[in-house]
Amino acid sequence: MQKRTIVWVSVVAGALLLGGTVAVAGPLVYRDLIVGPADPAPTVQATAPAVGSGMSVDDLSGTWKVGGESFAGYRVDEVLNGTDVTVVGRTSEVSGTLEVDGLTLTGAEIAVDVASITTDQPNRDAFFRDSTMHVSSFPTATFQLTEPVTASSSPTNGEVQTVTVAGELTLRGETRPVTAELQAVFSGDGGQVSGSIPIAFADFGIEAPNLGFVSVGNAGSIEFLLDISPA
Repeated sequence: MQKRTIVWVSVVAGALLLGGTVAVAGPLVYRDLIVGPADPAPTVQATAPAVGSGMSVDDLSGTWKVGGESFAGYRVDEVLNGTDVTVVGRTSEVSGTLEVDGLTLTGAEIAVDVASITTDQPNRDAFFRDSTMHVSSFPTATFQLTEPVTASSSPTNGEVQTVTVAGELTLRGETRPVTAELQAVFSGDGGQVSGSIPIAFADFGIEAPNLGFVSVGNAGSIEFLLDISPA
């Protein structure tokens, strides 16, 4: 009887110790093993055009449309039970146009379907759509260029150029001026543009979620990769 009691007590103690370890390690396991590292920030892919293909980069004037493998979304820092986690949400539901005159970007309008942005967690996505972004009332986020910007030199196929642009970002019905550093590359019959826009949530009337066991920082970034081609 005594031996059986000792065994039972040992089993219970072991279970309590294991449970405590899981409770402490859970967020670390979630971050490092289940979720893994966050996707890196988008960057353009500089590839040389195939022989016999490619447009002339001497004059890129005209309207360019957004399509192909374009995506956009957000990046925020989250604290889950004391463990830092970087969260990335993305969607391929992106549309828009860019207007080019010589070496000058004269206009740009980009629209993102906010309701289709997803992460690795459906519950987080539902909270983001309904409680944070109120997508039933504000389904779309937009960026509009407000100042023309001119490249410092003529582009070369496969060469990445960097330029800073000014525009207006609209989130959840609030519009604020923003700046973004863009990468652009032309290759073959089209090109890519990538960038990131840092934002403070309060500027757009958004309260950073804090549910006790998980909280989100007061700032984050909007990021995107746009496949563009002549319209």
